[in-house]
Amino acid sequence: MAIILDNGCYTCKVGFSNETRPRLMLNSIIKAKSERRTSFISNQINDCKDLSGIFYLLPLQKGFLIDWDLERQIWDYIFSKENLNLNVEFQEHNIVITEPHFNFTPVRKSMAEVVFEEFQFKGFYTTAASTLSSRSYLRERNRHYCVVIDSGFSFTHVVPYCHDRKLARAVRRIDVGGKLITNHMKDLISYRQLNVMDETYVVNQLKEGACFVSKDFFADMELAKNSDRKVSCKYVLPDFQNIKQGYIQDDKVESSLFSFDTYYIVKLKNERFTVPEVLFNPSYIGRINQIGISEAIVNALDATPREIQPLLYKNIILTGGNAKLPGFKERIFNDVRSITNADFDVQIFSPEDPVTYAWECGAKEVRDGALDNLFVSRKEYEEFGYNICRNRFF
Repeated sequence: MAIILDNGCYTCKVGFSNETRPRLMLNSIIKAKSERRTSFISNQINDCKDLSGIFYLLPLQKGFLIDWDLERQIWDYIFSKENLNLNVEFQEHNIVITEPHFNFTPVRKSMAEVVFEEFQFKGFYTTAASTLSSRSYLRERNRHYCVVIDSGFSFTHVVPYCHDRKLARAVRRIDVGGKLITNHMKDLISYRQLNVMDETYVVNQLKEGACFVSKDFFADMELAKNSDRKVSCKYVLPDFQNIKQGYIQDDKVESSLFSFDTYYIVKLKNERFTVPEVLFNPSYIGRINQIGISEAIVNALDATPREIQPLLYKNIILTGGNAKLPGFKERIFNDVRSITNADFDVQIFSPEDPVTYAWECGAKEVRDGALDNLFVSRKEYEEFGYNICRNRFF
């Protein structure tokens, strides 16, 4: 049995390999205006009564770990007995931790030191979340080729795999993720209606509850222009007293129950789909001169050997929080189908929960013994140092 830690920029997914679902923990230390003297570590924020104006201290920026002091505090909390119900010592457990592609060597060295010297784990293995997803996907289906689209908080990676190996020269990264979408939504609402620049938590909820990906952007723009009712909605913001979480107002049900005069309501029109459009057209907001996700997929696969491209297009896997947006899968399919070779059979797999899929795959790989030969033991680390990790993992 091992502990699996999918160490994402926004959330950590953590649990034992013999479990079917991970615990979702915020990978941050949070401060709230309502309780200025208190810092909340990860999910301790659930104890805060007023979540307006909260501020996140993030150990990862642009996908890379830059603040080990913050991360140690978060890991101390995550690995505590109250969270993992741990009845044995770390010395009896292996641990799998995810890292970004092309991670920096000093960060990798520090991670090995923390795992072995501070937490005293029995064994250690680190790899990218998309690698865990690809290994399990390919083994389950007895296939050899796939491409994983990992669209998370800070970035989106397109990673082709061949026989469990990533094709490094074909990997593509675009600096567009959930954080950018949330910040763009804050900008638009603050400019057009209500100042929400300090309400990252509230606007992130709004994005998750009200936004969708347009399957045909220009058609939806025309629809929004000519028939506002089919796109627009009213979103009730939380006041953290009577309303704990924002939601879309249903006029037919609620207008007769109580008045909304005392609550803040944001009216969303084409923002519902123009904001997520940044994933597919980053230049839409003017400060990111990069291609979108669909183009990145085609660009990445064009960099692979011609003979395996049909097999890659047939095995596209969507993971990460942005893959949960309604319409995301259909938009990827429509775009890729329209710009790639007509002879290729484009097939897209979207797991039941794209956020936890990499963790679930990692847990399954451990249960099946597929990672047994990859773990570095504490004894090996003490004898050979970081070099044994470098040689075995990378």
